[in-house]
Amino acid sequence: MQLRPIPARVRFGIGDAFIALLLAAALYFGVRLALGSPSALAGPEITLAPSVLPYYGLRSLLRMLAAYLLSLAFTLVYGYTAAHNRRAEAILIPALDVLQSVPILSFLPVVLLAMIALFPETVGVELAAVILIFTSQAWNMTFAFYHSLITIPKEMREAASVFRLSRWLQFRAIELPFATIGLVWNSMMSWAGGWFFLMAAEQFQLGDRDFRLPGIGSYLKTAAEQGDLSALLLGLATLVVLILLLDQFVWRPLIAWSDKFNLQTVEEAYPPRSWVLDILSRSTLIDWLSARVLYPLSDRLDTMLSRTETRPRGEWVGERVWRAMGALALVALVVVAVYGGALAIAYISSVSLSEWLTILAAAAATFLRVVAALAIALAWTLPVGVAIGTNHRLANRMLPIVQVAASVPATALFPVLLLLLIGLPGGLNLAAVLLMLLGTQWYLLFNIIAGAMAIPTDLDYTTRSLGISGLERWRSYILPAVFPYLVTGMITATGGAWNASIVAEYVLFAGQTYQTLGLGALIASSSEAAQFDLLLASTLTMVAIVVLLNRLLWRRLYRMAEDRFHLD
Repeated sequence: MQLRPIPARVRFGIGDAFIALLLAAALYFGVRLALGSPSALAGPEITLAPSVLPYYGLRSLLRMLAAYLLSLAFTLVYGYTAAHNRRAEAILIPALDVLQSVPILSFLPVVLLAMIALFPETVGVELAAVILIFTSQAWNMTFAFYHSLITIPKEMREAASVFRLSRWLQFRAIELPFATIGLVWNSMMSWAGGWFFLMAAEQFQLGDRDFRLPGIGSYLKTAAEQGDLSALLLGLATLVVLILLLDQFVWRPLIAWSDKFNLQTVEEAYPPRSWVLDILSRSTLIDWLSARVLYPLSDRLDTMLSRTETRPRGEWVGERVWRAMGALALVALVVVAVYGGALAIAYISSVSLSEWLTILAAAAATFLRVVAALAIALAWTLPVGVAIGTNHRLANRMLPIVQVAASVPATALFPVLLLLLIGLPGGLNLAAVLLMLLGTQWYLLFNIIAGAMAIPTDLDYTTRSLGISGLERWRSYILPAVFPYLVTGMITATGGAWNASIVAEYVLFAGQTYQTLGLGALIASSSEAAQFDLLLASTLTMVAIVVLLNRLLWRRLYRMAEDRFHLD
């Protein structure tokens, strides 16, 4: 590992203030939409008959796929721009810090009612569900892709410069392949996160406005609310079948395929395998499509985009127009941020002092639960993730188990866990920490596995030949190698824990509400009761706490990973 000086302190800048005001404005306008929306909206009845499960499963799967494709497009554009433009990075990364900390329920008034205003009700609710699932998938993928781009080994950048590769060829031949392993693993984690919040995305309530969509999430939530354990278990079984099919036909082939991008000069003893990929690799039709369609299209695209980049600046059509439009858009955003932020501040001024004290006490309680969940998760995911990532024989056996465990929504299991723990001292607090742990530990595990799998095999052989073992091997080799992935996992896990507090601290089961002191419970209860001033104040408090943590702790670790722990 090449050591470099630790960069200067990460300070709060104008980008943080701008993003905070813009978010406050967006939430405020969402609240105004909620107040002006129809007073009685309801979706179709959700039946618990077993015969509807295949149809519900297909509907949920299509929503997840649409959200994932949107997340992938967002990841590639957003992460690339932030990694290559320092000015844009000053705005985009603080914005990402803010966005991944905003609870999914706080997006509801903004997204749902805006979609209903723009589209017919049914289409609007479907689009809102897709966008809400997107908010549980996109952020960790974007963080991982951005961090992969800023930690590309220096010799690879130098090789691209020597061969005078265009920006497009650098992206296709160097940057995207280098980021592929982390992107595949974080895609798996994004699907798991999407399943986790599916219950909130397919069935939700704003005051007396009840929105429902047919799907596995709404089926599980209805079963939990009615206390129907048999339907709950049947829905979970259907979900597990979907997860296993995805693992065998999508994720295992992608993991085996992405292994070819591992930076190593020594052949692995037990590379990841997939029977689906083996069949596809022997397919004559696939070979024909690759030779006659994909490769020619790829070559033509490379030529076209590379030629476009090498044109003289004077030949760019409309370059000044685009710059002017960008400047106007920035000015418009500043105006919206300042005006809307001022309105939001004025709106939450109606929150009383006692309510603010309650918000602060709730924030402290949730913060302690987040720290406890993160500490427990880190204690077991680090050794287990390294063991799986460095042993492909073990990985081939454990990956299906990990994938299923990560994808089963803890929110569906929580009512059962709650019934078991509620009688214990501090049972609800313990149950809340457990649910936050179940919802966030996978962010750490998947990133650590990806980091361990990305370690070149020859580097492992070198450390063994030098006799480096035990704690010294962890200190000088394993921890520095996985540190960038570990930081990404901790950032997304922390944001996920704050998000999970919404469903961990406020639970409805069999017609009875269970809640404990916490910021998540305050947001959930105020959303259900349509107390939008309290919802806005609680959400902005949560965002402020997460952004402070990101800027004071996680961003410093990010910079350390970028500047000190390169495979150079």
